[in-house]
Amino acid sequence: MTDETPDVSENRRVEGLIAAQEKAIALFAEVETRGLVAPGRGEREVSDQIRDLANEMFGTTKHWHKRIIRSGPNTLRPYQDNPPDRVIRSDDVAFADFGPIFEEYEADFGRTYVFGDDPHKQRLLQDLPRLFDAGRAFFAARPDITGRQLYAEVERLATAAGWTIGTWHTGHLVGEFPHERNDGAKAESYITPENDTVLRRTNRAGRTCHWILELHLVDRERGFGGFYEQLLDLA
Repeated sequence: MTDETPDVSENRRVEGLIAAQEKAIALFAEVETRGLVAPGRGEREVSDQIRDLANEMFGTTKHWHKRIIRSGPNTLRPYQDNPPDRVIRSDDVAFADFGPIFEEYEADFGRTYVFGDDPHKQRLLQDLPRLFDAGRAFFAARPDITGRQLYAEVERLATAAGWTIGTWHTGHLVGEFPHERNDGAKAESYITPENDTVLRRTNRAGRTCHWILELHLVDRERGFGGFYEQLLDLA
């Protein structure tokens, strides 16, 4: 039993999720400062270095999903694939997808790095945060938006910019670890064409649903993709 009212409990959840993301932002700012994602380094090596940095900055850090660093053609592969380890090259796109847990709240955070001067890769680097912001604005303006509707808008934005969505969804529930057990049917836990439920709702436990917006944009003809994700409905 708890003496907290539902509003206080929800406020604590929101604070926990925002604090977890702020730590993820700080972690990846330090990743950039130290130049950990860099040509000549293996993907697994970089992943382990970021894990160790998270432990250094915040104490022992668990991760609710596998830690991903992908580069070159591996950036085309969806999350569930496990491509062979690859050394980052001087003209690559590389991206990071990490899900650290801070005080039992999940962060889910993704960023892309571009090496070299290829204009198409540089355009992807600029488009990822721009399309993320556009998708978030579309969500914010529609109180009753469904997963299907938000997916369709993200797909429209991506297509208009010359990209293809690289996986079957564009986001998912996030909360106390592990979020994948917090709700029922799989489709209702993701921003996907199969999700006709309203995103602003409570789950089966009566808790407010909070969402990650996840962009995996690819150019299959040129052989690369990029990744960008963070909280959709909070900070």
